[in-house]
Amino acid sequence: MKADTVILDEVDRGLVHALQIDGRAAFRAIGEALGVSENTVARRYRRLRTAGILRVVGTLNGARLGYSAWTIRLRCTPDAAGATATALAKRSDTSFVHLLSGGTEISFSTQTRSSDESDALLLHQLPRTARVTSVSAHLLLSHYALPNNWAGPARLTPEQAALLTPPPVVARDVEAGEEASVELREGDRALLEALGRDGRAGYAELATATGWSDATVRRRIATLRRAGVLIFLVDIPSAALGFRAEARLWMSVQPSKLTAVAAAMAGHPEASLVAMTTGPTNLLAAVNCRDAHDLSRYLTERIAALDAIRTLETAPVIRTLKRAGTLLLPA
Repeated sequence: MKADTVILDEVDRGLVHALQIDGRAAFRAIGEALGVSENTVARRYRRLRTAGILRVVGTLNGARLGYSAWTIRLRCTPDAAGATATALAKRSDTSFVHLLSGGTEISFSTQTRSSDESDALLLHQLPRTARVTSVSAHLLLSHYALPNNWAGPARLTPEQAALLTPPPVVARDVEAGEEASVELREGDRALLEALGRDGRAGYAELATATGWSDATVRRRIATLRRAGVLIFLVDIPSAALGFRAEARLWMSVQPSKLTAVAAAMAGHPEASLVAMTTGPTNLLAAVNCRDAHDLSRYLTERIAALDAIRTLETAPVIRTLKRAGTLLLPA
């Protein structure tokens, strides 16, 4: 089933928004927030999950562990781009793998734990063949908008959302007066891998994957979430929500106005990612529009109004091979 042929009704859209708020919220709690039965929520979720439209993915927020986040751009010859993108999407350390700009450019995201790991990735592990014509790496310095709080799926009222909002991330240890920290330990890798396949996997299944008890799994997930190390993302094609024109924007912004421009773009409902970066451009955005005309209007009206933007490169998303989770195989 293709995303652009799926019609989501208000209950479906409410479910998507509820899962964006808390990817592991109980169907019963979601039903209460939406004013429908638990069985209705479970049935809708299973239908969309089975169709390959909707998933919840548990993923590591490396920023809380001091990891570095990167967006990589590769330009390839037309005959190599598809195979190269598929190979990158199969890697366990990549996410948001897209074919862009007529199918000759690839962008993807990755996280590295140390400078040595960054060097290994950028200097040795990326494809180096005559068919890859250029590689550029952009270190993400700070985020102003992220996919987990994108306004596109929003349907619930503030009162409904409050019923589902999980406990806040504890950024500081109040008693110690310092940053709260959590270190990954033995078993966490198996837990994260299982949640990466299915963020709503049951505690019994996760216990089997880790060798822990159900209670230990429950406590560990709560600890990692409270520290902001583990986050849950709704993995759904933008087209299923009515946004059929996706693009990546690379902008060069006057440095003295960079923070103001990033904050302004983060307030745009079209933007699912806004981040300052290193490289020849200093601001990256991912935008989702209803159609090509809507994208054109966004660029010529909303972006054009931000006069501190010196240059703008727009790369439409031609095909998505991977979002937050595993490789998306063609239907």
